[in-house]
Amino acid sequence: MHSLLVQLLCSISSKSPDQYLEMDESDLAHKLYKLLKRNRYLIFLDDVWEIKAWNLVKSSLPDDANGSRILFTNRIQLQFNPNSKAHNLRQLTNEESWKLLQKKVFGKEGFPPALGKVGSQIAKLCRGLPLTVVLVAGILANTAEDCWEEVAESLTSSIVLDDEYCRKTLELSYSHLSDDLKPCLLYFGAYKEDENVPIRRLLWLWISEGFVRKTEEKSLEDAANDYLKDLVDRSLVMVSEQRSMGGAKACRVHDLVHEFCVKKAKEENFLHVLHGRNDRFILTGPSNPLRVCDQNGRNFMIWELMLEFPNVRSLLLFKEDDLGFWLPKLLRVLDLGELEFGAYFPMEVFLLAHLRYLALRLNLIDSIPTAIANLSRLQTFLLRGNNADCLLPKTIWNIKTLRHLWTTDSSVGFIFPVENLEVSPGLLHLDALSLAIDPSSQSLQKILTKLPNIRRLRCKMTESSEEPTRIGDGILVFDCLSQLESLTLRYFGRYGFKFPLNLKKLTLSHNEQPWSEISTIGMLPKLEVLKLLDDSVVGEEWEMKEGEFPSLRILKLRGLWDFRSWTASSDNFPRLEKLVVRDCEHLEEVPSCLGECPTLEMIEVRECRESVASSVKQIQQEQIDMGNEVLEILIEDCVDPCSPSEEEEEEESSPSETESISSQGV
Repeated sequence: MHSLLVQLLCSISSKSPDQYLEMDESDLAHKLYKLLKRNRYLIFLDDVWEIKAWNLVKSSLPDDANGSRILFTNRIQLQFNPNSKAHNLRQLTNEESWKLLQKKVFGKEGFPPALGKVGSQIAKLCRGLPLTVVLVAGILANTAEDCWEEVAESLTSSIVLDDEYCRKTLELSYSHLSDDLKPCLLYFGAYKEDENVPIRRLLWLWISEGFVRKTEEKSLEDAANDYLKDLVDRSLVMVSEQRSMGGAKACRVHDLVHEFCVKKAKEENFLHVLHGRNDRFILTGPSNPLRVCDQNGRNFMIWELMLEFPNVRSLLLFKEDDLGFWLPKLLRVLDLGELEFGAYFPMEVFLLAHLRYLALRLNLIDSIPTAIANLSRLQTFLLRGNNADCLLPKTIWNIKTLRHLWTTDSSVGFIFPVENLEVSPGLLHLDALSLAIDPSSQSLQKILTKLPNIRRLRCKMTESSEEPTRIGDGILVFDCLSQLESLTLRYFGRYGFKFPLNLKKLTLSHNEQPWSEISTIGMLPKLEVLKLLDDSVVGEEWEMKEGEFPSLRILKLRGLWDFRSWTASSDNFPRLEKLVVRDCEHLEEVPSCLGECPTLEMIEVRECRESVASSVKQIQQEQIDMGNEVLEILIEDCVDPCSPSEEEEEEESSPSETESISSQGV
């Protein structure tokens, strides 16, 4: 209920979910009611399974008899209101199924005429069910064309219910997966239905579980990403959020696919999901699952379950539990995500000699015990919730298998020990790192030489560090990292930087760089994403030089308080696809020359002056004049400083000042 109310509030206001997380349900419901009162609204709730969900939210929706409407979708007919009418969606016709199948298998390439007969037959066997068509297309896309007859034979036309027929198709899709992909798909059963799964964490789990096959050509991370792409191409997994550099940031599976994963995983003793306190009693007889996941928490008997099943390899606790504290000695994966340990580090984990993945929530800890070196096979150490930088022991250099040292909070990082760095072994497999450093100690360069293959680095200055007195007095050198692709720098004040030429993504926050330094960054030949956030740049005028940012696709400017004037030319940003300008309250306008950029797809402006919004609308018109009708603009909360504040307007009844415009509607 809390999550649903937060989603509804975010969909009608400009606020982020973080601003609502601390509010209880009654406050959220009152806030929602207040925003909607005296406004006409349309609310769309997708895939509602129970009337209970509607009963929980309906008191938050005012009925002012002004034509407001609420639309539900569900796979079983539910009567929410005696006066409501259900609209039953018809099934696809054979022709529509055939067109959808062609589109999903071959895209714009066109369907080979030789496959017309068998393809049409397969489409007919999908019985007008869109999900079945999509799943079958995923099979065909990875099946030799001379084997399509076998797929047609597998799709029997027996009389079964629609959902059951989809399940039969899922079984067929699963049987066509390689042995490497099957466990990757079943792993989605560990997550809740409709949950958006963070892909970085998912891939790290796959690697630690041993699902990903190592090759000489690709890293384990790239190979795992290929596995995910294969599942997406087969329409078994859906991308729910994209990364700025391309690729997926979060994903999910259809509820029927999720149901299949949970059931199949249990049948094969691959995974058992706990839903309540008494679930342990279900695990009787021959069942001996290799993995146990508790999604709902407060399962006070889980430690007894661990005693009964000592061969468990993976334990995923996504909510609070009473662990006991006894852990099976054969564990490879241990995610204690929501257990609060405070300043106590659970020393019991150091007895797990086979552990490859460890995720902990430590709120008040400032150092990691030296015994972490006992985990000689550890690949991923994920730290959640800590409110301070965390000092690693000298023994960390002995864990040669480490691939990911990461914190979920970007404002904290790991501090490497600097004693005897010259004789310490390097972490040659480290791919991703959240690092905290004191630049004045001159240790950064020495540490980075021990991490030659790192590709993703998030780096911040420790709170005890001292800044240079003048901009550029101190230079931090990162160009020794030839494999580095993504770099985030926070709180480095007046330090200057040297970046590797292969860098693709750069995020600066609280770094106080002059605009001349941004021009230097603009000469990086492969830079695709640049984010300048929260006083990362000082100075009123950004005057761009010829030829800057030849490969940049995404530019985000946020919280640049001094920024007033922006001058660019037509040869800047030749590949720009998306521009985001937010909370730059003194900026006067966006350069009109962006209207000449042929690749531009989206401009997003929030919390800026009205003149900025006007300049963006003019750019859109120029794009339309050039024949580019793809460009969309989003303008939100753009008012001059003397205009009423959002809070004042909210009190008067308007939830937000939002304008969303696409060129098709102009």
